Order: sequence, then C-alpha cells, then structure tokens
Amino acid sequence: MMIKTTHVGSLPRSAALLAANNRRADCAILDEEFDDIVQREVADVVARQKAIGIDIVNDGEYGHIMRETVDYGAWWFYSFTRLSGISFRDSSAWDATSPKLSRPGHIQLTSFDDRRDRKPFAQAYADPTSGIHTAAKTPRRAPVFTEEIRYIGHDAARRDIAALQQAMAENQVSEGFIAALSPGSAARLRDEFYGDESALLTACADAMAEEYKIITDAGLTVQIDAPDLAESWDQINPEPTVDDYCAWLQGRIDAINHALRGIDPQRVRLHICWGSWHGPHTTDIPFEVIVDQCLQVNAGSFSFEAASGRHAHEWRVWQGDRLPSGRKIVPGVISHSTNIVEHPQLVADRLIRFAELVGPDRVIASTDCGLGGRIHEQIAWAKLESLAAGARIANEYFA
Repeated sequence: MMIKTTHVGSLPRSAALLAANNRRADCAILDEEFDDIVQREVADVVARQKAIGIDIVNDGEYGHIMRETVDYGAWWFYSFTRLSGISFRDSSAWDATSPKLSRPGHIQLTSFDDRRDRKPFAQAYADPTSGIHTAAKTPRRAPVFTEEIRYIGHDAARRDIAALQQAMAENQVSEGFIAALSPGSAARLRDEFYGDESALLTACADAMAEEYKIITDAGLTVQIDAPDLAESWDQINPEPTVDDYCAWLQGRIDAINHALRGIDPQRVRLHICWGSWHGPHTTDIPFEVIVDQCLQVNAGSFSFEAASGRHAHEWRVWQGDRLPSGRKIVPGVISHSTNIVEHPQLVADRLIRFAELVGPDRVIASTDCGLGGRIHEQIAWAKLESLAAGARIANEYFA
C-alpha cells in the first residue's frame, strides 16, 4: 500500500554532457568517447535519483540529444535520427509549416506560431523577457517526411537500455523506464510522401513499435510520450467542435494501440500533457473531455498534469470508478512550469487526495512533465527532493 515515486523522464543535462552533444553534432568526437561520457552521466543521474528517494528511475533521457540548457524539444527531436524517410530543409523547425485552417470534419494541425493561445497574448509571446520560452536558441533545419518511414534507431535504443540497466544494477534499483515518442507526435512533421494522414500514422506506429518492443523486451517500462493527445487542441485553427476533435483523436489512440500489439500493458506508461512551454495555456482542452479516450490505450499506468495552475483542479475526473481495474495513475504533483519549489506537505496533500479516490497502491507520485531543459538544474533537483519528501508524508498518513 505504498505510494511510489517517479518522474516524467527528462532531467537536466550536465555541462559535460551538453558539450559532448555539441561535439557529436559537429562530428568532433569518436563514438566510443561519446558513449563513455553518456554511460558515466547516466550512472550519476541514476545514483542521484536513488539517493533522493525516486523508486522508478530512468536515464534522464540522456540518450536523447540536448545541446542547450534550455531546450523544449529534445523529447521529440531525438526521433529525427531514429526514423528513416526524413529530409531536412534550410529553415527553422518551428517554421516548418505555414498556418493551416481547419474546417468542420477535416482537422489539420497549424504551425506552432499559429497556436490559439498565442493570439490573446501576442505581446507576451513576442517579448523575450516575459518568461515564455518555446524554442531552443540554436537554429534547426526543418524535418520533412519525403520517403517511406522505417525505424533505424535499434542500436541507439539498445545503448540507452544498456546504460540505464548498468546504472540500475550498480545502484540496486529494480524499476526503470525509458521514454519513447508516440506515433501521433512522430507524425507531426510535414508529410510529402504519404499524402494520407491514416497511412502516415500507421507508418509511424509501425516504426515506433520497434522501439517500444526493444525497451519492454529488456524488462523496462516504456513511457509513451503523447502530448499530441491533449496539446493538439490548441494547434487547431479555428477551434474545432469537441466531436470533431475526439474523432481526430481516436486515430492517435488507435495508432498507439497498433504500436503496442503484443506488449504487456503493465510494461507501458502513457504520458499525457498540454505542452511544456511556459505560457498562459488558456486554450488547453479540459482533461474531462479526453480522459476516457486516453484510458483506451493498452497501458498499465497513466501520467498526467495535476500540479499546474491550469490543471490542478482536474483531480475530480477520477471520482467514481473511472479508472479501469488493474491500472494506475501517475499524477504530476510537481510542476515543470514554475520555479517555485512545492512544499512537501502540498505534495502530500495532492497525493492523499488521489489515493483516497483510487487507493494508495494505485498512485505513483510524479512530475507534470520533464524537468530537463525547462527549469534550472538546482531547482529541478530541489523539486524532486520535495516530491520524495511529500510521498513519505503521504505514506505515513496511510500507514
């Protein structure tokens, strides 16, 4: 009956790892040297998680290259090197598509700069001193699907797994996870090959399925990073009807399940969030609208934002018997979008509320989203310390 602790995945990168990533991008480091650096860094980050009191650890997503201390896209960008069929254009990835208008019964995602949340807060988004960060400083070329999509990241995935498992063994940690991109998130690139959204989703699902299987076959949990399920609502102009959105969303849900065929749901965690950028988020879709569709995913646990000022009130969606038997919830009780370090008692209060709804053995304490690249290293680790301390308080309450 213990509430365990975890986090969403991305953790702050050290100066040494950032430097190694930049050298690799410039082809200025040998593979063996780079792998040794990553192994040492993963060993350190797992040891630090263990010391703090994190029960279900990961590699900090250190195998997902991040080149700057502030980077909101590493969770997604890593897939550009693990999927074939991608070409790169000489323009920023954030401007890879022009604004696109949707119409009833025909939804398509518009460009990032055309999100609906940006319209009423245009001055704040344009002001570099406002605290809203949406993109890395280093210009990136725009990835485009121009050929058949296949998975080519087998070796990279196995290196991630080997580094994590070695660190877990050294620190006597029994539970670990690795984050992997959802098919719907992978499919957000401009498509110049398939010309059909259903075919594109299936191709992405078939490709990412190979990464999921490599991870779970190794005895680890795969966390499916699926912000596309909630975040996409804001990336549709004009605002669609709920029915149209849910019909569009079903294709993403089905694609995840297609990719998870043959995988034990208890080895799967679904991560749902509304995007990592530090903006107003006034056009986020309510969790109540999509939660039942998300629960269709063949996952053993469901991670979601529950600490942010926009979604903390949505604990109510778990009232009644909504959570299917044998499943767990992984609520974020620490926010990635504020520098305030949550008090352990607040963390405990949030966990107790969820545990009283579904049972303490069905709750895993977590963060709203990844902390790496979003907040300063010192603050990120202080938040994780508060997470672990709050869980201990909650467990004493139920003892």
